[in-house]
Amino acid sequence: MTGRNARTFLVRLWGVRGSIPAPGATTVRYGGETTCMEVRIGERVLIIDCGTGIRHLGAALGREGVTDVDLLLTHTHLDHVCGLPFFAPAYDPDVQVRFWAGHLGAQEGTLEDVLKRMMSPPIFPMSVCGLTGVTFNAFAPGDRLPLGGSFAVDTMLLNHPGGAIAYRISCDDRVFCTVTDHEHGNPEIDARLADFVAGADAMIYDTMYTEEEYASHVGWGHSTWEKCLDLAERADVRMPILFHHDPDRTDEELDRLADIIKKRHGGAMIAHQGLELSL
Repeated sequence: MTGRNARTFLVRLWGVRGSIPAPGATTVRYGGETTCMEVRIGERVLIIDCGTGIRHLGAALGREGVTDVDLLLTHTHLDHVCGLPFFAPAYDPDVQVRFWAGHLGAQEGTLEDVLKRMMSPPIFPMSVCGLTGVTFNAFAPGDRLPLGGSFAVDTMLLNHPGGAIAYRISCDDRVFCTVTDHEHGNPEIDARLADFVAGADAMIYDTMYTEEEYASHVGWGHSTWEKCLDLAERADVRMPILFHHDPDRTDEELDRLADIIKKRHGGAMIAHQGLELSL
């Protein structure tokens, strides 16, 4: 069997907020958990980021009996790693969790070093040493990750304070890209990014701000929904997905935005917790 029916390629979103969790009455429908994405390709399980959404994902993987996971970090800002201490599979000696990070420079130390700062007293009572079955792997931006299998994971450095990594996951003729966290405006990076996401079936993109809001947040490392659609049109992305919502963005505001973006790009949608895509 070939083409789009060759093997399962499934994406689930477990957390779609940026900066800080935002539970409450105004975020019920789109969700308040921070960044976490699950990608299934056949029997393989990939996770992108371990924000607070990873807690529920970990419970689901435990019920399913999953024992092998690759966890790809876009970067290590707190909203993207703060769910790690509550990711139950990482404490299970029968589960292998391979962490991957490519944004850290020599001055920041290794990924294990960085996570030890978060998971250590008096900040947190359990240390990284308590994570059994976990390995930490580094790569250089631009590398193709050596994950094996019948798919490819390519990488690119984004424009974000401290760096962040975009991922392009391809299998057969299907492509899923993640572009979070990223600030548009660097001509060289923007041109490279357009090539990186070209022809993608679905693209997660950092839409923290509107153009009006961005004017007072230049240099903060985030982009806008307008730039998301510009990129999707330029790069022939079939399904641009607005992601990394501002924690103050309400369900009603996102509903209004959904109506606006559909008029400009028929495949565009707003990310919400529980969104499931079969590519």
